[in-house]
Amino acid sequence: MGFFHLALFVFLVSPPLSLVMSKDIEHGSLIVDGARSVADTDDNFICATIDWWPQDKCDYNNCPWGNTSIINLDLSQPLLTKAIQGLKPLRIRIGGSLQDQVLYEVGNLKSPCQQFQKKNGGLFGFSKGCLQMKRWDELNQFFNKTGAIVTFGLNALNGRRKTKRAAWVGDWDITNAHDFISYTISKGYQIDSWEFGNELSGKGIGANVGAAQYGKDLIKLKQILNTMYHNYKFKPSLIAPGGFYDKNWFDKLLQVTGSGVLNALTHHIYNLGPGSDVNLDSKILDPERLSNVESVFSSMSETIKKYGPWSAAWVGEAGGAYNSGGRDISDTFVNSFWYLDELGIASKYNTKLMGKKVLSASSDVLSPFIRTYAHCSKGRDGVTFLLINLSNKTHFLLTIHDRESKEDGAKHILKETSVSSHIKSAFSWVGTKASDVTFREEYHLTPKDGYLRSQTMLLNGNPLELTNGGEIPRLDPVRSNVHSPIHIDPLSIVFIVYPNFDAPACAVEHKKSLI
Repeated sequence: MGFFHLALFVFLVSPPLSLVMSKDIEHGSLIVDGARSVADTDDNFICATIDWWPQDKCDYNNCPWGNTSIINLDLSQPLLTKAIQGLKPLRIRIGGSLQDQVLYEVGNLKSPCQQFQKKNGGLFGFSKGCLQMKRWDELNQFFNKTGAIVTFGLNALNGRRKTKRAAWVGDWDITNAHDFISYTISKGYQIDSWEFGNELSGKGIGANVGAAQYGKDLIKLKQILNTMYHNYKFKPSLIAPGGFYDKNWFDKLLQVTGSGVLNALTHHIYNLGPGSDVNLDSKILDPERLSNVESVFSSMSETIKKYGPWSAAWVGEAGGAYNSGGRDISDTFVNSFWYLDELGIASKYNTKLMGKKVLSASSDVLSPFIRTYAHCSKGRDGVTFLLINLSNKTHFLLTIHDRESKEDGAKHILKETSVSSHIKSAFSWVGTKASDVTFREEYHLTPKDGYLRSQTMLLNGNPLELTNGGEIPRLDPVRSNVHSPIHIDPLSIVFIVYPNFDAPACAVEHKKSLI
């Protein structure tokens, strides 16, 4: 009876043999080196930006922003609160294009505190705007309630003057920012990091500031922050420039600021071009285009290694397509391929399943359409894989091996880990030993009805929709025999959890989490 039930279960979660044989199939192996990690992500690497755009910000005859900005977002929406809490720890960045035109209603503000208005000749077509302290109080109450980690982008153009071109020159006037930071400290608001400027690096977007001047102003800001937070245990980080990577400009900035000023270099990614591009969805599914982002990361890593090893590299803003994104694309299933593939920052699955340590994962599949990633699992033993199939017709059947067993010709990857005594509290199915676990967890994500522009995502064939009570739905996996090949459908995203994958690098990390 027990054996029959087990065999039936494995059959149900595996694709029928006749179905698999009738389709375009590629077989291959995924080899993982579990002995050491190749990189680490931050604990709070998931980030979302709340921008300053007013309702009448429009692109391509479309005005998509509505009431979603810092100045008009409805903070009382239960779903918004639950979404942020569901992604905890979520970093919220307050900033964006109009950031360098924002004044703060505090201290000796020399002009009336008015909202953004359309203005011919104004930066991005708008006048200066103002953040009222009443609104700032409301925002911080919201951040405190949701547990959001806050990065605030300061106005880096205040006091400068514009030349005939887009260049802005002169020293930064810190007065208004100083009063705003002082107010924030006096109210006990927790700011994790202050970011200086938005897209002013290199040639800039609409405006730019030279790297030497920018660095000089950052040194001044760092000194002010050190003084203002002198008696506090926690001191916010200083990050910059929140712009597009320009090697010469970024190199110069780190050389000018020197050690101890910048905690992180922030850069933006919009590698899909304008949101008006009619071929936007095909660009998202183009492996070559997605892989081109690697060159930016590689060059920026070299910049930091050579000129600023004390700082880290952050992606401060990314949307794939610029100018408010692509209509009927950026808010649909197809865009999830871009986010997960290039950033890995926009998924609840990443926060719940994938831990900090990144493992080396390679494949012998020749197709460029299958993308493979591996992390130590979060808060438990084992390894979690992210597999992305960008092909619209090819199925993949993959077997998983660790590097050592693959080289030795071994046929299994499961061994008892050194922390198996903690397995009962770590596993979702309690009562088994690590060596007894013969199932893996699978989370297959596809669009509803196979329509890539659907706004409904399916998890293992079931729609992910809010419950009747407005709660975020449960993310329940299906279980497959750990020794069977993994089946990846065309145009799908799959997370696979191997609970007792023998990965010494992960065992070390898991021990730390249990202390």
